[in-house]
Parts: sequence; C-alpha cells; structure tokens
Amino acid sequence: MKDGERLNETQIAALAKKFRMAAGKSQLDAARELQVSKPAISQAENQPDKSFFKLRKRMIENYSPFKVVGPAYWLERK
Repeated sequence: MKDGERLNETQIAALAKKFRMAAGKSQLDAARELQVSKPAISQAENQPDKSFFKLRKRMIENYSPFKVVGPAYWLERK
C-alpha cells in the first residue's frame, strides 16, 4: 500500500481489521478502547456495505501509522 492510494469501503473495512489484528487487539479490546459495542466492531470489519466509515477511520488511525483522508479516502502517514 502506498501513501495517497485511493481506497473503497471494502478496502477500508479490510484495513481496519488488519490493523486491529496486527496491534494484537481483539474485537472486544477495540470496542472498549473506542467506546463502541463489540457488534459495531464486527460489522465495521465484515460488512463494508454498512455505514461505519467513521468507526473504520478511527480503527485505522488508532492501530496504524496512517490517517484516512477523504472524501475519496486514501491513506497518508501521520
């Protein structure tokens, strides 16, 4: 993945899951840290057609060295 690469919702959801797992966090850990429910984390990761962009963005920015820039959605190093 390169800085500035444009991403769709499916890719954003996959990255949120990838970075959470790479950080060694369970869905329950992430839910507690981000103050959301565990089902919200699961849906954000596994149902890209659902509107969880803000949560996905928070997950990526909390568990990776990237920030999400929109509205076209791409990643940049923090």
